Amino acid sequence: MDLSATADDYRPSTTKKRWYKQLYFWVLLAILAGIVLGWLAPAAGVAMEPVGTTFITAMKMLIGPIVFLTIVGGIASVADLKKVGITGIKALTYFQVGTIIAMVTGLVAINIFRLGDGVNADVSHIEASESAEKLITTGETKQWWEFITHIVPESVIGPFVEGDILQIIFLAVIFGVALNAVGQIANPVKRAVEILTAVVFKVLSFIMKLAPLGAFGAMAYAIGKYGVATLTSLGSLIVLFYVTSAFFVVVVLGSVMAYLRLNIFRMLGFFKEELLLILGTSTAEPALPGLMRKLEYAGVSKPTVGLVVPTGYSFNLDGAAIYLSLAALYLAQATNTDLTIGQQLGLLAVMLLTSKGAAGVAGGGFIALTATLSTLGHIPAIAIMLIFGIDKFMSECRALVNFIGNAVATLFVAKWNHELDTDRARRVFAGEVLPPPAGVVEDDFTREILEHEEPHRHSGDHHSAPATGELDEISDPDDPVHRVLTAPAPTPHAANH
Repeated sequence: MDLSATADDYRPSTTKKRWYKQLYFWVLLAILAGIVLGWLAPAAGVAMEPVGTTFITAMKMLIGPIVFLTIVGGIASVADLKKVGITGIKALTYFQVGTIIAMVTGLVAINIFRLGDGVNADVSHIEASESAEKLITTGETKQWWEFITHIVPESVIGPFVEGDILQIIFLAVIFGVALNAVGQIANPVKRAVEILTAVVFKVLSFIMKLAPLGAFGAMAYAIGKYGVATLTSLGSLIVLFYVTSAFFVVVVLGSVMAYLRLNIFRMLGFFKEELLLILGTSTAEPALPGLMRKLEYAGVSKPTVGLVVPTGYSFNLDGAAIYLSLAALYLAQATNTDLTIGQQLGLLAVMLLTSKGAAGVAGGGFIALTATLSTLGHIPAIAIMLIFGIDKFMSECRALVNFIGNAVATLFVAKWNHELDTDRARRVFAGEVLPPPAGVVEDDFTREILEHEEPHRHSGDHHSAPATGELDEISDPDDPVHRVLTAPAPTPHAANH
């Protein structure tokens, strides 16, 4: 095989797909179609539930392997393990500060507007539905310290079977550190991790083509099941939550982006496909792979992305933090439970623990809120039924803010680590098409999420494919599969890129 092709031969075309061929257009169209179906034909909308849940299940099937492989690959490729530890400490510090600010934002909003006053709910007459009863029971039986000790899994396979992101992160960090520590003897394993990562993202590119169908099913079910009446009955609380979340994104996260000399609105435009996917499915998990690949393309170092983004999905839940504080105070007001400033601060302290690990768990936000109320004991846990009907619609906003918060957090930590190409990020967010940065493999999934046409290649004998045709799909000489098939022997340089 002739490897004399230059980098220019593998650069993506600067011509973007037409608007009607782009994924975000079809996802948006599917969301609108789902809303119309659920509104005009509720029964048909409810019948679409399997369509949405099947797509989400297919995406979640890959989240565990993607998180594990990216963290392991990122840690294994770092020459200095101390740097990994420092990055982790910086990320956790930012996460905690961000979570506190988000919770305080929610507390201030509900204390100012006091939407629960006048509800005068009698908890003795509130009954829980069968589905809600299971979540309430789960929340009431959890102790505050379980949200810390839960990080250690009972088995190696269990977290992948149950989809427990927090435990998968724990296993990945340990495995990645061990892989890095043993030295060159681990080179074949590092190669295997790179190849498996390429294969998993290839599978993901197949599933992502069904994103519009999944968004349609999920939205049609939500509107058909809960109806417009559910939205209007507690509309003021929904509006306050959305406005508070928008304030947090624009003012708080926007200030962080301004510090980085980047524009929050241009970043949101860059992630429009992922945001629409979250809006349609009400969960941030399907957008995680796209977030990681796009941040790498925007100039964030791969190890930083691989460590900060997956960790943020369990530790940096800004949307969930706003929801917890706002909903808890609303329930206190609605049940005429007076909380002092000290008790509200105690509520905030407990929520700092119960909010961790809520992502990736069915009804995670609902369980975390129930656990918070049960731990403090001031507000009856059954009162959560007052907002159970609108929780589905609030989950969409939670997921959106969680996603945006993790994108900003990764950019901030990368800047803190001097591993952010700010100029490249600014140009990419502005819509400029650039070649992938060094070390970033341009595969089918990357090309799809960046909305590029298929990469062009100059004609010439040195571009002729092998006779077997097995390598036709490989478009980058830095591709891990390409390196394995062409390298005569493992080298530290090849294993660490």
